[in-house]
Order: sequence, then C-alpha cells, then structure tokens
Amino acid sequence: MLNWDTWVLIGFLGQFVFAARFIVQWISSERRRASHIPVQFWYLSIVGGLITTAYAIHRRDPVFIVGQASGLIVYIRNLMLIYRHAQP
Repeated sequence: MLNWDTWVLIGFLGQFVFAARFIVQWISSERRRASHIPVQFWYLSIVGGLITTAYAIHRRDPVFIVGQASGLIVYIRNLMLIYRHAQP
C-alpha cells in the first residue's frame, strides 16, 4: 500500500504531465505561427488525466473524480477523430 507522501507525489506528477501539454501546444503553435493542437497534446491529456484520476480516487473526492474522469472521454474521442480523419 502506498503511503500519503507517495500519493502526493503521484498527484503532482499527474498535474505536471497535464500542464506539460500546454507547453507542447504552445511550442507547436509557435513553430507553425498559428494556433495548433498536436496529437501529443491529447496523449499528455490522457496520461495526466489517468494519473490525477487515480489520485482523486485515492483521495475519495467525488468532485475531482468526475471532473478528471469525464475529461478522459473528451481526450480519447479527440484521438479517435484524429485517427479516423487521417485514414485514407
């Protein structure tokens, strides 16, 4: 069983991964000189969302659980749309 300090580190890791997606999006947009959301943004969203959802479950916080888990649906759906559109 993980102790409290380990779960806090997991929570911060999830927040870090989730925040990193904005840096990836910003760099991608700067390179294109236009607003752009790269596919990596959605993968970071899923990973960060999964980690923070696990943390929210550990904390038994229903508001945090619903907020993070519902976002996962959106992130996965965006990847589905991206890959569907990319198929010839």
